[in-house]
Amino acid sequence: MSDCLFCRMVSGELQPDVVHETDDVLAFRDINPQAPLHVLVIPKKHIATINDIEAGDEALIGKLYRAAAVIAAQEGVAESGYRTVMNCNADAGQEVFHLHLHVVGGRRLRWPPG
Repeated sequence: MSDCLFCRMVSGELQPDVVHETDDVLAFRDINPQAPLHVLVIPKKHIATINDIEAGDEALIGKLYRAAAVIAAQEGVAESGYRTVMNCNADAGQEVFHLHLHVVGGRRLRWPPG
């Protein structure tokens, strides 16, 4: 999808600050971090929202969470704690319509997030 910002990153057209990559997943630092650690984990397959996950995508979604755990360990927040968040559609705060998992940590996080 040539108009999708994250697809342009997957294709190599844009160069994010990559922290983790596999055949199916790309993870990079958020350009507007909300905590000392703020990484976005995306599937290389374009899926616009949680509502667009199809039967057969379950393993791919699991790979996003596995990548989050790997990143948390490599960034030193696995033991102290981190949060994963996936927004769905505009009212939830989704700004880029390519599924992405936020991995946030490195400071004490409040609940509810507000």
